[in-house]
Amino acid sequence: MNKEFIAAINQVCHERQLPKEVVLEAIHAALVSAYRRRFGPTPGITARLDLETCTAHIYAEKTVVERVTDATREIALDEARRIKPDASVGEVVSVDITPRDFGRIAAQTARQVILQRIREAERDSLYHAYADREGEIVNGTVQSIDSQQVTLSLGKVEAVLPRSEQIPTERYSIGQRLRAYVSEVQKTPRGPLIIVSRTHRNMLRRLLELEVPEIYNGIVEIKAIAREAGYRSKVAVAALQEGVDPVGSCVGMRGVRIQSIVNELNGEKIDVVAWSPDPATLIANGLSPAKVLNVMLQDDTNDKTAVVVVPDRQLSLAIGKEGQNARLAAKLTNWRIDIKSISEAASEALAKIAEQKDLQAAVAREQHLITMAREILQEKEGTALSDGEMQALSQVVRIVHEAEKALEKERSALRLREEVIRALEQVEPSGAPPRAESPEDLLARAEAILASKAAEEGREQAQEAAVVSVDETEEVPEAAELDTISFPLWEEEAAVIMGGDAKADEQAQPSAQEVSLEDELKHLQAPEEFSFWEEEEEEEELPGRARTKAKKKKGGKRHELIYDEKLGAYISHRRRKPGRQRGDWGDFL
Repeated sequence: MNKEFIAAINQVCHERQLPKEVVLEAIHAALVSAYRRRFGPTPGITARLDLETCTAHIYAEKTVVERVTDATREIALDEARRIKPDASVGEVVSVDITPRDFGRIAAQTARQVILQRIREAERDSLYHAYADREGEIVNGTVQSIDSQQVTLSLGKVEAVLPRSEQIPTERYSIGQRLRAYVSEVQKTPRGPLIIVSRTHRNMLRRLLELEVPEIYNGIVEIKAIAREAGYRSKVAVAALQEGVDPVGSCVGMRGVRIQSIVNELNGEKIDVVAWSPDPATLIANGLSPAKVLNVMLQDDTNDKTAVVVVPDRQLSLAIGKEGQNARLAAKLTNWRIDIKSISEAASEALAKIAEQKDLQAAVAREQHLITMAREILQEKEGTALSDGEMQALSQVVRIVHEAEKALEKERSALRLREEVIRALEQVEPSGAPPRAESPEDLLARAEAILASKAAEEGREQAQEAAVVSVDETEEVPEAAELDTISFPLWEEEAAVIMGGDAKADEQAQPSAQEVSLEDELKHLQAPEEFSFWEEEEEEEELPGRARTKAKKKKGGKRHELIYDEKLGAYISHRRRKPGRQRGDWGDFL
């Protein structure tokens, strides 16, 4: 290894525009590959190139052991300490195994590896360089032309201009210099595949940035671009700084700036218009160079449509060749544009007034203008209109359009009010809302009624849940329910039945006041038993919630009257449901 080799490395780095580290890494890999080609596969092989001494060394990593069993992987402890004095058993040391001669085959292998690694590094470098330039303009020379694409030479790499990305009006020749927009960069085994375009709308944006300093510096902003490559383009620009004319900045003195872009695009016409946040103004500007009299927006539907009225003599200019001007304006503004002449629009407006009575009442104040418009259309039929006559017709068209919008708004409000009234009649049948209320008041009223209904249903559900929980608990007789019940009487009856002495029981515990029903049952002569429903009628078949309410409202308790022979009177006895009886004396009875 001598200094000439180091100079060759520096030359390769300069010619291929590669970092020196990449070339040195390729040389290290080539040395390792040449060693393994000459001496067989050996694990842990590394190469180092010393640029100061111009020497190359091959090292093998071996494990320090006391007794060597595999010379390619292990090294004795004594020998390892000659290389590294503080080496210990189990440690890995690098051993210099540089051969004196690699041989012809190994040297050829090293050469091939170096060239391959350098080519791969060069491809990666080119890919990253042009991947960062995606979305920019590059300069190239036409290298080859075929039916499907044009190949451009960009220096160290080639770019492809597909047929779909070529301007239809252009013809290319070998050696011609072109500007193209980098639309895509792909990584392939043969290097980066760069696809460029001449029809992309962003190419016009980049050309404007190159030619107009105000756009490049951010003083003027490009808001929208509509382009039909090779024929015509429209650009909407806006100034971000007060006192700057955006259209004049892009056009330049006597059109110098825009003319250079037109020449670059092979004579493609470029219209620069002022941007406006108002859709009507933007549409009128987008139809330039045609003069616009009225722009009537109809954005109540899903597709935004604008009806544009222009002078009769400029109708073809506004539409453009094969509808090109109107089509580009629609792309620029994102509105569907319907262009009409002033005579046609005024005739339609007058016809609507004659057919619709409500529209006649709405435009009654402008009757003199409507009469004047009729006279103009009758007198000037088939002839050119003056500016004053066009302004009068334009006012009539605008008045009719505004009246139609107002009537449509009133109809919508009436439809909404009727729908709300029908909804209110469903939730509040008793009281119909007054017709004088506005739809907003009716909506507020409906919301209040619905809220009250929801609150009432919530309270009813809570009460029903409470009733169910009470019914499911144990029923304990209260003092109010025992007005006609005598517990000592029940105990006495039980004692008589069981053969005991009821009087002894009475002496054992104090007796409560007995309440009989003799006064109420004097008309009964036979001692027969019967039952009745107290304050309760036969229930009808009702839904669950209604039946629960009916039970709660009636509150009836079922009793039966039993004739006591000993007392000679009827006593009241409450009958319980079979599932809720509680093992008292009533069970025996």
